[in-house]
Amino acid sequence: MTVSAGLGIANFPFEDAKGFWRWVDLCDSGGVDSIWQSDRLIGPDPNLECMSVMAALAGATQRLKFGMNVASLGLRDPVLTAKACATIDVLSEGRLLPAFGVGSSRSRDYAATGTPTRGRGQRSAEGLEILSRLWRQDSVTFAGKHFQLSEASIAPKPVQRPLPLWVGGSAPQAIERTARWGTGWQAGIESPAEVEPVIAAIKARAAELGRRIDEDHYGAAFAFRFGSADEPIVVRYLEFLTQRLGKPADGFLAVGDREEIMTLLQRFRDTGVHKFILRPIAHGTEDFIDQTRLLIERVLPEVAGLG
Repeated sequence: MTVSAGLGIANFPFEDAKGFWRWVDLCDSGGVDSIWQSDRLIGPDPNLECMSVMAALAGATQRLKFGMNVASLGLRDPVLTAKACATIDVLSEGRLLPAFGVGSSRSRDYAATGTPTRGRGQRSAEGLEILSRLWRQDSVTFAGKHFQLSEASIAPKPVQRPLPLWVGGSAPQAIERTARWGTGWQAGIESPAEVEPVIAAIKARAAELGRRIDEDHYGAAFAFRFGSADEPIVVRYLEFLTQRLGKPADGFLAVGDREEIMTLLQRFRDTGVHKFILRPIAHGTEDFIDQTRLLIERVLPEVAGLG
């Protein structure tokens, strides 16, 4: 089993595109496993559209894998999404890591696109089945409440066989979707204590369905910063996260140096997590690149040793 760490971006912290590509080049050459782009359409903060980023990374990188953390399938047509993912996987020669969730009912993306929040869970469940089948089968007939297909097929098929299908979410319905269709599970902003029972439930349900998800295909994410807790950027981030979670957020990020980051990472490892998406607490191109370089130099060798 392998342990690996990728880097996640929830917004666009760079001054311009040149800064973004400098960071991508550093990740590609520095041994970072993967880049993960969050999904948000509407909002005042700069944020790139995640599927567009996947296509851009396919052509601009040589080694890096890349994924969405996580794309809201309740907002997307599954046939168009299946075709886009297959195309990106072909052009990247098998480096796409598709990851999907339902999306929050409070997201402004639903209202802005005229998409009802009601029924989004069932739409997502049907969408996951359609994605999985279109990527694998030459002819797909599907009769659901929201989507219907008759002898549908896409070509070329993804290079990866099977194309990974990571699923996000911790609710009982998300556990069911993961166990039934997922090849991996990715936690959201959750602590090790919150992640552990979800992993156990997915494994149990998958076994009931006659399926098995690889032991090293369970992931978690947390924010980090090489620095001190009294830095203004850390204080602001902690205040934001506490407000979002509705509870103290001290245990949801690692601030300090290698020891602090590895301690939190190991706490997740003890619950069965093998894949990590680490988000730099940084602003501006130089700060973001500096934090990434420190992670590459001080933490990634330790992560590789865990495998």
